[in-house]
Amino acid sequence: MNTQTLIEAHGLDTLVRRGGVLVVDCRFELSDPGRGEQAWLEAHVPGAVYAHLDRDLSGPRQPALGRHPLPDDAAFSATLSRWGWRPDLDVVVYDDAHGALAAARLWWLLRLAGQRRVAVLDGGLAAWRAAGLPLEAGPVTREPTEARVTLDRSGIVDAGEIERGLGLASGVLLDARAAPRYRGEVEPIDPAGGHVPGALNRPFADNLDADGRFKPRETLRAEFSALLGGRSAREAVHMCGSGVTACHNLLAMEHAGLSGSRIYAPSWSGWVSDPAHPVATGAAP
Repeated sequence: MNTQTLIEAHGLDTLVRRGGVLVVDCRFELSDPGRGEQAWLEAHVPGAVYAHLDRDLSGPRQPALGRHPLPDDAAFSATLSRWGWRPDLDVVVYDDAHGALAAARLWWLLRLAGQRRVAVLDGGLAAWRAAGLPLEAGPVTREPTEARVTLDRSGIVDAGEIERGLGLASGVLLDARAAPRYRGEVEPIDPAGGHVPGALNRPFADNLDADGRFKPRETLRAEFSALLGGRSAREAVHMCGSGVTACHNLLAMEHAGLSGSRIYAPSWSGWVSDPAHPVATGAAP
């Protein structure tokens, strides 16, 4: 596989036919946590195993860590073992939400675990269907392995670093939520609306063209460079509601050649769990 960020549908089809690839279906609906798995059982890319956002890609909930804390090393290793993952396998992940729920999350976790031969299916399952490629139904099992991985915590930012002013002066904090939630006009999930003071809004949907595929590399590079304002990509931190759609922005930056940004994993749900944390509303200055 010659990409570490995105892969087209026909490229994935070639890998599936060749073999030696782990395909993971990451479809998930926040309002109906069982729907994604049911949809996977009904139709999926041949050979794709299923990743449940709550069970497989998150740890137990703790207020300060947000609604989707990261799994610990042992739990994530057990999940990879169940899928039959090996370091020498190509991995392709997809969902039906343009990569945001929750393909980009798994892509990022695998990157933290040291896997580089991992890509998100550009356009998701819709692109696979549009290409007229085959689907299969029913559960998928693979020969288990004994995976042992360690997540690289240097790619993760905690509340302490945010509190010390990363979003205000020393870096750039990019919030991937839709603009009305960022501005605090609506908040359907978390106890308070608004954003971390100093954070800029970059809705993950802005990474996409009208067809649901990612914009060209050059376009993404220009857009994120404007937000960085002369800073390096390593000075950027991404957040969202719970650390899931933020991964979409990190993926877009990596695809654009802007490497090294990090994620504030607890994100807004973790931030507002502490009433002492300041909250800003309205548009960014």
